[in-house]
Amino acid sequence: MSDESVARHPLLVFRAATEGDHARVIAAIPEWWQTPNSTTLPMLLPRLFFQHFADTSTIVDDADGGLAAFLVGFRSQSQRGVAYVHFVGVRPDLRGAGLARTLYERFFAQVRAFGCSRVDAITGPVNRRSQQFHRAMGFTLGGDTDLDGVPAHLDYDGPGEHRVTFTRAI
Repeated sequence: MSDESVARHPLLVFRAATEGDHARVIAAIPEWWQTPNSTTLPMLLPRLFFQHFADTSTIVDDADGGLAAFLVGFRSQSQRGVAYVHFVGVRPDLRGAGLARTLYERFFAQVRAFGCSRVDAITGPVNRRSQQFHRAMGFTLGGDTDLDGVPAHLDYDGPGEHRVTFTRAI
């Protein structure tokens, strides 16, 4: 972790994810995304990500050992030189302090060391906060159509499941 990251987050511990982190990350998602009755959103992050991509995923614990943030990402097996950020979350009371940016910067450095030169991600067209964040991080948004002023790929993840793609050279 850089000195700048330590200065911004002196009471947070950044570490590699483990399979044991799966349950508490899944438990946090409905609260952090303000979808308390959602059973589908946590299903986007199955245990296999914590089993097979722990070396490129990060958990952030607060001083009391509580979950503060996480990033789940991996190197593409099919596209050499490409990495993918699958899911990122920051506890609501910690948002706006640069924690997500720090997680992304750490991920960029890590996958760059593995030979990656590009990072991709996706979100839904209604998730304007994610789109704004990714733009601020230097990502280019992509899509094959315009949905209410947002470039999106129609039916990207199945019928009616439109997505905005993000790409950034690192």
